[in-house]
Amino acid sequence: MRRKSIFIIIVFVSTILSITTIAVSKQDKNKKDELYRDVQLFSDALAIINTDYVDEVSSKNLIYGALRGMLSSLDAHSQFMDPDTYNELKVDTEGKFGGLGIEITIKDGLLTIVTPIEDTPAWKAGLKANDRIVKINDELTRDMTLTEAVKKMRGKPKEEVRLTILRESEKKMLEFTIVRDIIKIKDVKQSVILEDGIGYIRLVEFRENSPLDMDVALNKLKEQGMNSLILDLRNNPGGLLEVAINVVEKFIEKGRLIVATKGRKSSQNLKFFSRFDHPILDLPMVVLINEGSASGSEIVAGCLQDYKRAIIMGTKSFGKGSVQTVVPLSDGSALRLTTSRYFTPQGREIHGKGVMPDILVEEGRIVTPDKEEPEQDKSKEVFEKLEKKDKPEEEQRPFDYKSDNQIMRAVDVLKAIKIYNNKKK
Repeated sequence: MRRKSIFIIIVFVSTILSITTIAVSKQDKNKKDELYRDVQLFSDALAIINTDYVDEVSSKNLIYGALRGMLSSLDAHSQFMDPDTYNELKVDTEGKFGGLGIEITIKDGLLTIVTPIEDTPAWKAGLKANDRIVKINDELTRDMTLTEAVKKMRGKPKEEVRLTILRESEKKMLEFTIVRDIIKIKDVKQSVILEDGIGYIRLVEFRENSPLDMDVALNKLKEQGMNSLILDLRNNPGGLLEVAINVVEKFIEKGRLIVATKGRKSSQNLKFFSRFDHPILDLPMVVLINEGSASGSEIVAGCLQDYKRAIIMGTKSFGKGSVQTVVPLSDGSALRLTTSRYFTPQGREIHGKGVMPDILVEEGRIVTPDKEEPEQDKSKEVFEKLEKKDKPEEEQRPFDYKSDNQIMRAVDVLKAIKIYNNKKK
């Protein structure tokens, strides 16, 4: 049995060596010899474990373990996925799943929340961007991969998940018990005219339907007399690159560079240009970002900032600007490999740096004292409650934008631009 296992391992390693030989045939001899020595080291260790380890271990488990370690040593976003894990990844693109409603990454070696998705259990519980997840159901997250963490937080709806959070900004350890729910992603969360013709669109994620949803929202606001726009990308964790491109090209001239990717191979050095025939170019814009704005949000904000097409306002974005390519393998497993990084049209790197706003505005709530209502008006409350009874929950909650410090600063800026433009005319 052991001889057979060793034979399988030797055949496997020989296959690796054959593939490696082809891959490095054009490189100099010294590098090729070094690679052979390193692969031989791996082969020796594999054979020793297979013959001498206290318990018998299947060769596939050993290879899978080696691949996990190899990929995790590269960066926080590269990983090896066994067939079950790979299938789990595919669920993410469906826009509907049972979980808590958070986007996570590994930052500084710690499991970190990129952003809680609005109106999900995590959002309602009070989780914040850059919270560090120390424990999931009393299990330490040290050395836990992203996929393992996602698996532990997903599950049947209505079941509880306990998270221990380190909130560095407050120097506190916090405990949260959150009940799983079906997470339904609605790309455009809000689309309204605020005041004085100032339109407001809140885009919470870049998914397949986002460009169409944006078109519907923009057309609706135009019909209502929109003369300027606030695009709110706060706590938007990103999504599909092509969708982010489709959104930003609605606001810049056709043929302009939107984003570039740069990797080691020339095939990974790509440039993406706007292709939209009828962009909106004369609409004053403010884009809101914060530390929960990542990836696709940073591409949009960085592009509009470079072309001075919009004023970027809020706080510095998350800084997630690397490209992962999923490479399926023959047995149903896959590699998720970082192959390049994003750069804005002016060549600014996003990864690890983020997008710095033009106007720095910290988050905060504007509190105004309640006005005393005349006695006769209070009778209206009974009728208002009756009218609200049969309305969906989203319609019942008014959009209280005047208490949001960043939105109100954006409103002030757009009003000032309009006053300035009128004086010029």
